[in-house]
Amino acid sequence: MLRELNIKNLALIESLHLVFRSRDTDSASSLAVLTGETGAGKSIILQALNLLAGCKASNSWIRTGADSASVEAFFEIQADKKVLRKELQEKGFDVEDSLILKRVISRHGRSRYFINDSMATAALVEFVCEGLFSVASQHEHQLLLNPRNHLDFIDSVGELWPKREKFGEIFSQWTDLKAQQNKLQQQEHDREQRRDLLTFQFKEIQDSCITAGEDEELAAEKKILKSSDTLMELGRMSYDILSEAIIGNLGQVRKNLEQMAQYDQAAREIAAGITNSGYELDDLTLQLNQYLNNIPSDPMRLEEIEARIDLLQKLKRKYGGPQTSLAEVTRYAEEAEQELAELDTMDMQLADTGKKLAALERELLAQADSLSGARKKTAGLLEKAISRELRTLSFTTAEFNVAFEPVEKSLHELKQSGWDLVEFLFSANQGEPVKPLVKIASGGELSRLLLGLKCILARRDQVGTVIFDEVDAGIGGQAAEDIALKIKQLSGHHQVLCITHLPQIAAKADEHFRVDKVLQNKRTLTGITLLEEDDRVRELARMLAGDSVNEETLAFAKGLLKKAQG
Repeated sequence: MLRELNIKNLALIESLHLVFRSRDTDSASSLAVLTGETGAGKSIILQALNLLAGCKASNSWIRTGADSASVEAFFEIQADKKVLRKELQEKGFDVEDSLILKRVISRHGRSRYFINDSMATAALVEFVCEGLFSVASQHEHQLLLNPRNHLDFIDSVGELWPKREKFGEIFSQWTDLKAQQNKLQQQEHDREQRRDLLTFQFKEIQDSCITAGEDEELAAEKKILKSSDTLMELGRMSYDILSEAIIGNLGQVRKNLEQMAQYDQAAREIAAGITNSGYELDDLTLQLNQYLNNIPSDPMRLEEIEARIDLLQKLKRKYGGPQTSLAEVTRYAEEAEQELAELDTMDMQLADTGKKLAALERELLAQADSLSGARKKTAGLLEKAISRELRTLSFTTAEFNVAFEPVEKSLHELKQSGWDLVEFLFSANQGEPVKPLVKIASGGELSRLLLGLKCILARRDQVGTVIFDEVDAGIGGQAAEDIALKIKQLSGHHQVLCITHLPQIAAKADEHFRVDKVLQNKRTLTGITLLEEDDRVRELARMLAGDSVNEETLAFAKGLLKKAQG
């Protein structure tokens, strides 16, 4: 049950704290309504709860001048929420009889989610919200008009989603295995041609005797061979300078410094340095001479290298691209060798895949048939249940049918959801044939149908809180009285929050909140007030007569409240 709701800096709300009370201390059931003028901001409350449940957010919803908006809700957890508690405990959240959910929307970053002040994922918070509350809004009217969603209603009413998800898993396995079989069959069709190609490619790469980094080594050697004359000329010139000019003169310098050292000890260190440098230059000159003697100058070797580089480039282009490395060419050969081995065992693979596919197809057809049978049984029960609900909503002669489109029960007709195609048919008047909802149902009729479905689902699911957002659109007269009574009955075993324009519903509330738009410090704000009895009467009168409230309207509103409260 939703006990408290905190909203900050969302749309026209600067700061709002709502506290919901149950009818009595031993019950989690109650009916709370929110009323107010059109545009006052009633639906912001619903928007806040949708945001908490993972609805896509926009930073334009953040109140002007604020950096972030937040929605925080405190829920009491019912004792039967064992699955919810187990999931939270497995994720590291210790939950007993209550929890706090929070979402923060930042103007400059992504949303953050919290459970009991600890960071949580959006998926986990969405899962938790699904187990705590459900919303019926004008959006669900559109869902009800679309036949593609009717199968979802059937599976929800019949609690068939686990069965449907299991079927979906088998269907995915089957499609994956079928794709694998098709690939093998295509490979078998092209097997000999493919074998010849792979054999040639593998032999071509193997015969090339590629080694890793070979192309880089050859490129370096080619550069040296092409530059051998230049290297020899520069090297010989350098050798002559070292051996004749520098080393010869350095010997005289060394002798001079040795004589100087006999007269001045300070020159001894310099003489020693010159001597060491002379030895080093002698070694370097010897090394340079050896280098000159080893400079390669072999036109035949250059031709061999260029031919080898051309071959390696050809292989890289053929088995990858200009930027392909030799390691990738080698890997291509390894993959070709592996595929050749697989081609040799293709008959065994095809036979094995065929056996698995046949077994999976038998299971798939059996599961599809079982799921379809369960849906048809659920559809019959739903027709009766909806008819009962509609009779309590001023549809005494209405007829509601679930039509299953005839399909061939074969693998070709299967989809992720099975092979069933269903559509809800409806007739509001006796003697008129049932037709698709989109063709005949008015807004008021859709509202009552949706309410009937929600009441059926609410008895089956485990959510503690049901939220109605103006599902009374297009309703008046006796139908309004019937809807008010139905919502009141639903609040006998659920917490119900209702955004409404109907005084009949508002009068039956245990808690009545009025939503107002006010001007404060030249800024528009949305505020919410819990109404006491006198204020409730005035609000009911406004809902009845708008700006034309008089003593008679007030008296009627007072009587309506007294009657509703019993």
